[in-house]
Amino acid sequence: MAASWCIEKRGSLRLDSFRENDNIPETGCLSIIVLGASGDLAKKKTFPALFNLYRQGFLQSNEVHIFGYARTKISDDDLRSRIRGYLSKGKEYEEVSEFLQLIKYVSGSYDSGEGFSLLDKAIAEHEIAKNSTEGSSRRLFYFALPPSVYPSVCRMIKNYCMNKSDLGGWTRIVVEKPFGKDLASAEQLSSQIGELFDEPQIYRIDHYLGKELVQNLLVLRFANRFFLPLWNRDNIDNIQIVFREDFGTEGRGGYFDEYGIIRDIIQNHLLQVLCLVAMEKPVSQKPEHIRDEKVKVLQSMLPIKDEEVVLGQYEGYKDDPTVPDNSNTPTFATMVLRIHNERWEGVPFIMKAGKALNSRKAEIRVQFKDVPGDIFRCKKQGRNEFVIRLQPSEAMYMKLTVKKPGLEMSTVQSELDLSYGQRYQGVVIPEAYERLILDTIRGDQQHFVRRDELKAAWEIFTPLLHRIDDGEIKPIPYKPGSRGPAEADELLQNVGYVQTHGYIWIPPTL
Repeated sequence: MAASWCIEKRGSLRLDSFRENDNIPETGCLSIIVLGASGDLAKKKTFPALFNLYRQGFLQSNEVHIFGYARTKISDDDLRSRIRGYLSKGKEYEEVSEFLQLIKYVSGSYDSGEGFSLLDKAIAEHEIAKNSTEGSSRRLFYFALPPSVYPSVCRMIKNYCMNKSDLGGWTRIVVEKPFGKDLASAEQLSSQIGELFDEPQIYRIDHYLGKELVQNLLVLRFANRFFLPLWNRDNIDNIQIVFREDFGTEGRGGYFDEYGIIRDIIQNHLLQVLCLVAMEKPVSQKPEHIRDEKVKVLQSMLPIKDEEVVLGQYEGYKDDPTVPDNSNTPTFATMVLRIHNERWEGVPFIMKAGKALNSRKAEIRVQFKDVPGDIFRCKKQGRNEFVIRLQPSEAMYMKLTVKKPGLEMSTVQSELDLSYGQRYQGVVIPEAYERLILDTIRGDQQHFVRRDELKAAWEIFTPLLHRIDDGEIKPIPYKPGSRGPAEADELLQNVGYVQTHGYIWIPPTL
């Protein structure tokens, strides 16, 4: 798709997209409809992301209007009051007030045409007020809703809220995870939505793909000469992708118990990161070329072996009254994924995620093989590692062996460090939802999950998940605030990971 850039309000950049066939610019007004507007996701993530895009000039008050839709019977001002506290940071009071005036609320059910007819009428009134030419307006529907209502909501939108698109306008939907619970349910959901919308209209959002350091992965891998010859099984011993939280389910026990840590974190967030770490270089930056390479990684995965899986459940998890007393749901999982191709044959990809652990972080840890012919006898100090800290304290650092300062020829492990807080002072790293919503408006699907990619991901995990659901694999109890079950560390050691003892990375400060 061709595109042109222009400077707009507050010195920010705005992207005007053009249709490929006739080069007609998208000049029509933009309507953003937040379905489930009264819920937590909308208040805490969706509306704040929209506000930040507005504040930075990416959403223009003269062309955009925001509609909230939910079953709750409240007024426009009631919705504005509910979300104001999630937007205001003191000095931005005037901007918050301006933004809130762009929001209109419509109440209705998710399976009846009456509410969606009212919604369509409200959107049409906005389009007419903005003098938008029929066929040029743009409608973005954001599903801040449980997946169980996706099919009915899609039908309502298709029947009552579609706009004409003969002059460059469009209708797009953004759906949140979880996309099903296994292969069968995911395929059923995909089929139900696919009957109503074409794939280019569907944006399956995984907010991890919007994180700054995840966005950096392709640049790191394919724009730096010294990574190209090293990024393979000849030099890399193992790769860890880790997600750790230092708190439990915190009131979400009932929801979490339905899915568990594998469905909630590993099958989507961490697997998306793995694809970017392991994929081959795409032929270009075009979204479909990148997504093609991600799918190839998933299709090259070997079945997960039970002996390379350790599950855990923290003590006290079942004290939550919304969690069944006999729950077999894991709150912790460490597993090994293996890619059967020329680049990665024999390299274990260790996926690790857990709640109520001793720290909070998400990172990628690439551990290189031992140096052959080690004349300095420094193997015990640890291997070279390249670490990408996704959150918190975003950073990239390389663990190296260097000479310890002094008169003796002794070695110590240190690092080459790029810590974002120090290197990019004063630069605000955008929230993932900001980036992804903006991509949706621009029509860029690079950071969204394609249907065949979703299917391939579920094919990897569904057999294991069914064995867990049937009670064939049991989680091991672990104490809150620990590293998780000791068996997980034993698994890492068995597949070749060498832990560094005595070295701790400390984010640098000025």
